[in-house]
Amino acid sequence: MAWNEPGGNKPRDPWGGGGGGGDQRPPDLDEALKNLKDRINSLFGGKSGGGGGGKKPSGGFPGGLLAVVLVILVVGYVLMGFYVVDQSQRAVVLRFGEFNRMVDPGLNWRAPVIEQTMKVDVGQNRSYELSEEMLTEDTNIVAVTLEVQYKVLDPQAYLLRVGAPEAILEHATSSALRHVVGSSTMDGVLKDRREDIRLEVRERLQDYLDRYNTGLVINQVVLDKTAAPEAVRDAFDDVAKAKEDEDRFKKEAEAYYNSVIPQARGEGARIGAEAEAYKARVVAEAEGDAARFNDLVAEYRKAPEVTRQRLYLDTITEVLSKSSKVLADIPNGDSLMYLPLDQMLKGRAGKTDTRGGASSGGTGGASNPASAGADDGGSGRKTSRSLYQSNRTEIR
Repeated sequence: MAWNEPGGNKPRDPWGGGGGGGDQRPPDLDEALKNLKDRINSLFGGKSGGGGGGKKPSGGFPGGLLAVVLVILVVGYVLMGFYVVDQSQRAVVLRFGEFNRMVDPGLNWRAPVIEQTMKVDVGQNRSYELSEEMLTEDTNIVAVTLEVQYKVLDPQAYLLRVGAPEAILEHATSSALRHVVGSSTMDGVLKDRREDIRLEVRERLQDYLDRYNTGLVINQVVLDKTAAPEAVRDAFDDVAKAKEDEDRFKKEAEAYYNSVIPQARGEGARIGAEAEAYKARVVAEAEGDAARFNDLVAEYRKAPEVTRQRLYLDTITEVLSKSSKVLADIPNGDSLMYLPLDQMLKGRAGKTDTRGGASSGGTGGASNPASAGADDGGSGRKTSRSLYQSNRTEIR
């Protein structure tokens, strides 16, 4: 029988609770939503609206809005954690104030509030300049200007190990420079040992920075200026100029020495070689003369008269060949006439004379003794035979 079939006493409600009597109606959807909200509000401390009075709750927070807020907070928390590290930087991440990790360049994420990020530029070239007056080993005062170029090598040590790395660098630079300058003389600081001082300061300064664990590395140390104090700078400049002149004169003297000594040695070698050549020539000539004399003695012993005559003729030929006078020996004459051919040739230069041709020939004799005597003027006559006999006597 259907629930709404006529003839029954009371209609039965399918949503009712059993087959008893009473007012049976379908459930209210608004009431169900209200009950759900009350339960959510009770979870977050709100008041429920009661059982069946139909009254709204006095306080509470809408559940949907709370969920939206929670989602926004979570998204914002996640977005706040993203950060970018540049190519020349390195980042140090601290978790609750303690070192956690090193971060390379790029997009990274950290947990906000829990983790903290500190960035350091490790590619930047930094510099520090120091200008001070210092005491040298020989108790002189010099003014030194020094520039230190450095970079950050270890970001963790630079940020966490020491409180003020740059301040440590400044004090370490002053200490290293004073130690090196105090161990050098004034001349060494001003001129002689500038490069050595720069290298020693760099080595000592890097040792100090490593010992203090500052995370810094020294790229270059430049010794810009070293000078005497202002009050006595002119006097020191004069001394420096005098030393420069001394060095210049020494170098000029050494250059002159290097040019003269080799030349003198070459000249001495040349003279020695010439002396050796002269010695060899004289010895050879002497040996040749001795050999010739020995040969001559042997020939003389074989034919004394012939050898004596040949020696006489050779000697006369050698002597008369060096004289400008001409002697004419006439075979059938009784006198030896002197002919001044040199004066005659000068007077007859450019003229042709058939009579004087024989005399100008040099060795031919004159055919007419009278004419020869007339030209000579009667002076210097001597018999050729007596001269020949006297020369033979002298040779014997």
